[in-house]
Amino acid sequence: MKSITKFDLQYAHRFYGFKGEAQYLHGHTGTLTIEVEDSVNDGVNMVFPCNEIQKTAWNVLKNFDHATILREDDPLLPALLDVYEKQGIKDGTPQNTMKGEAFKTDLAIAYPNCRLVVTKETLTVEGMIKIVYDLLKDKLNISKLTFTSGVNAATEDYTVNKTIERCPLCGIALNKNHVCPKCGYKK
Repeated sequence: MKSITKFDLQYAHRFYGFKGEAQYLHGHTGTLTIEVEDSVNDGVNMVFPCNEIQKTAWNVLKNFDHATILREDDPLLPALLDVYEKQGIKDGTPQNTMKGEAFKTDLAIAYPNCRLVVTKETLTVEGMIKIVYDLLKDKLNISKLTFTSGVNAATEDYTVNKTIERCPLCGIALNKNHVCPKCGYKK
């Protein structure tokens, strides 16, 4: 069975090197749908609490919300960082409270302090799915990701090969010590 949750992300990006309207910096509202598959947990009668899927995923995904997403070779990147430096906001401000966990993968690097994500490839809906799966595949049993942005959409199905050990009292994943980080249940 599956538990499904959605996220709305506001972001700006451009297709550097593209010949068309998307070569200009522009913004989107994107919707990411995450489907998590597992057996129904007998203790709480659900696969995985959707609010816990949201908490787990949002720690990473909030780096993309209200962020500028540029490819690593985009000449706008150093210019943007220079402007942020001159404004004194490159290393963050007290008002920048919606920062996610910084990350660095083969596909993308998040700089939460300056609301910037730098990608290896142009950020398309397909590219966003690849990045999100890479970031969350070890935290959630993702069976499907769908990302829509404007009139563009992409989806990818994944084979779930593992079961994540979950708490029988609240349904969330147990940590490496087999303890529930939410309620303290110990296996």
